[in-house]
Amino acid sequence: MVGRHETRMQAVNDTTASFPTSKRNRLKRRHDRGSYDHEAVFAVLDAGLLCHVAYTFDGQPYCTPTIHWREDGMLYWHGSSASRMLRQLRGGTPACLTVSHLDGLVLARSGFNHSANYRSAMCFGMARIIDEPEEKLKALAGVVDRFYPGRTQTLRAISAQEAKATTVIGMRIEEASAKVRAKGVADDEEDYGHPVWAGVIPVRMVVGAAEPCPRLLPGIVQPENLAGYAEGARLDQALTQAQLAYEGGQ
Repeated sequence: MVGRHETRMQAVNDTTASFPTSKRNRLKRRHDRGSYDHEAVFAVLDAGLLCHVAYTFDGQPYCTPTIHWREDGMLYWHGSSASRMLRQLRGGTPACLTVSHLDGLVLARSGFNHSANYRSAMCFGMARIIDEPEEKLKALAGVVDRFYPGRTQTLRAISAQEAKATTVIGMRIEEASAKVRAKGVADDEEDYGHPVWAGVIPVRMVVGAAEPCPRLLPGIVQPENLAGYAEGARLDQALTQAQLAYEGGQ
């Protein structure tokens, strides 16, 4: 267990390192928007709250939306232990996990050149159920601390029944790619004289005002480590800042 973890740490600590490429993750078009660097892929993953995981069981494809979290080169997500589909992961199965962000609507002077600004990452590996108790409990804490740094230290401990009712899936990222479009209108030169509005409409997911539970105990206030989730803050930035702050305090 320790040896595998040390190998994983060594593989991903070098921010200039890249994932290997194959026909699974090699970009087929717009290579200028793509990257196989760990840093580029992790940036997209860490800024996302929701992912989609696809696998095939008995010839039937499934795609599941879920919350994900990352530790070095490992991705984790969870589900109910009663799920028939998840139980089939006991022996491991190939999976593809994707995260995407919509950053802007790009309106051009022709329908063909309309586009969107986006960030996306696609990761491939072998998904397996995490059975080892210590790794499972660490992962269950990670899903909370990833979004709310250090919060598990303030919560009541997870019960044995809760841990048993939750299935944790892990996937070592074997191959991955990131793809980003972050620019303005790209019309054909002869179209710039066409009399129609063109430009970019930014799209953001922002945090709303906090709504305290009406049954809070007297004197309980929102902790300082949630300051990044201020009303109007961009969610992707709040997530990455929270993660960096927590890692910096370790």
